Amino acid sequence: MKTLTSRQAARQLGRVPLWSRRASTIRRRYEFPGFPAAVRFVDRVARLAEAANHHPDIDIRWNKVTLALTTHDSGGLTGKDFSLARQCDRAFTRLAGR
Repeated sequence: MKTLTSRQAARQLGRVPLWSRRASTIRRRYEFPGFPAAVRFVDRVARLAEAANHHPDIDIRWNKVTLALTTHDSGGLTGKDFSLARQCDRAFTRLAGR
């Protein structure tokens, strides 16, 4: 998959406003009421990632989960990263009941 230009990545980032860009990675931290809810979210993310064959770096610290996305085999950000970011945001919204 072709990597996005800086301009394209910036446009895509506008569609996932709670994510931030660091070089060739986008990341977001999610916060939960406790560890079990954080783990349930990670489980949902794992299922989404498997279905997309696109796997984020996941850091879980008690009630906080940080996801980092980049398309390693393309060497940067691609549409796959932003697509999975949107799916993760929707999963968070559903889990949080918002």
